Amino acid sequence: MRNQQATKLLFEMSRSGRRAHHLPPLPAEGETAASLLPADQLADAPPPLPELAEGDVVRHFVNLSTLNMSVDTHFYPLGSCTMKYNPKRNERMASLPGLVDVHPLQSDRSVPGVLQMLYELQQMIGEIAGLPGVSLQPAAGAHGELTALLVAAAYYRDRGEDQRRYVLTADSAHGTNPASAQMAGFSTRTVKSNAQGLVDLDDLKSKLDDKTAVFMLTNPNTLGLFDSQIKEITDLVHEAGALIYLDGANMNAILGITRPGDFGADLMHFNPHKTFSGPHGGGGPGAGPICVRDFLADYLPGPVVEKVGEEFRTVDPAKTIGRVRSFFGNVGVLARAYIYIRTYGKEGLRRVSEDAVLGANYLLSKVRHILDVPHGDRCMHEFVASAKKLKKEKHLSAMDLAKRLLDFGFHAPTVYFPLVVEEAVMVEPTETESKETLDAFAEALFRITEESGDVVEHAPHSTNISRPDDVIAARKPILRWTEKDK
Repeated sequence: MRNQQATKLLFEMSRSGRRAHHLPPLPAEGETAASLLPADQLADAPPPLPELAEGDVVRHFVNLSTLNMSVDTHFYPLGSCTMKYNPKRNERMASLPGLVDVHPLQSDRSVPGVLQMLYELQQMIGEIAGLPGVSLQPAAGAHGELTALLVAAAYYRDRGEDQRRYVLTADSAHGTNPASAQMAGFSTRTVKSNAQGLVDLDDLKSKLDDKTAVFMLTNPNTLGLFDSQIKEITDLVHEAGALIYLDGANMNAILGITRPGDFGADLMHFNPHKTFSGPHGGGGPGAGPICVRDFLADYLPGPVVEKVGEEFRTVDPAKTIGRVRSFFGNVGVLARAYIYIRTYGKEGLRRVSEDAVLGANYLLSKVRHILDVPHGDRCMHEFVASAKKLKKEKHLSAMDLAKRLLDFGFHAPTVYFPLVVEEAVMVEPTETESKETLDAFAEALFRITEESGDVVEHAPHSTNISRPDDVIAARKPILRWTEKDK
């Protein structure tokens, strides 16, 4: 049912004379509120604020909150984004006074507990990655990508290899990969995928030369496939004198099973809010710590935490690229990741990945009878289906499916990414969802494909707002401006 009350503005609900609180009289007789303010801050008239009782205000904002979907209220099968339920225990512990009341300008000696936590987190994620050099500073995954590429650039400058100005990115990569490379001062070249959705080795070989600095690789990739050629790929790149950067967005598929450092990665980032625990979305805050091989550790941004005897202290690496974030980064997010890892332990983290892969393959087995899945009979943590056939036969697009799913109580999957799949529907169930939820999602998807086109094309029908104008306009031919239109 649509919540009509939540659609009204506070100004529309306003009634003259209504108050949430009555202020006490001024202490001096004849004194007014205006007389207490500097003259240059006085307006000719008070601002036209709405007048409401406290109950009206509270009800208005609570009703507004019910219009939102969230991981606490709905299933979020957002492929590539890993929108999973995060334990409230981690939220409570990250809010302890010893963490939230610390001032970033306090001395090392006054915050030994915080430094110990950050040091142990460095050690733990370095072990998980198989890459010992760790910086916790970057504030997001894309920021971690940029930071790692700045480290690579400093490494090549130090070696006098300034000719290495090209970064290779896969055609199925996250868009942040080429964007980060450009921001770090590199030019980019795209490596194609083969028919199986993996790296095309012949295309990779044709683009590797002494001008190549880094190959940015996601493994498992954005099609949800683990590249079985990974050893050959990393050998080819290293033989060319270049480095392998691993986009760590999909680490939740391989935790405790394999380590990027072991299969050839030289640098990588983690998304703690995706792989471990922490709030995700809404613009932040986030974290994107990076891990690198030992010969790259001297170039990391500082400070990093080291242990000397029984004391913990912050230091800058010898050839540091400098700070990329104030202080230690977003410590609140890092604390949640620390708590998550300590809670699960080695075997627990492996179970997390096993459950994520099991859930994805279970859902894949049910969805492949509804939509085409162009790549892979099995998947890792996610898979990419295609609505191409459905669009051809019933004129229903991936966007139509996504919008209609809202009426069934499910957030939409990621659509139209990766670009290598036409009408892509990218689904990731995560390890936190039950079999019953996955069954219900597959059933909803099947029912939608059996519905009339008119019902689906105009969905959602149960939300206060249906489709924005840009989605409706997308059905019409796009008029492109040309030189002759001047």
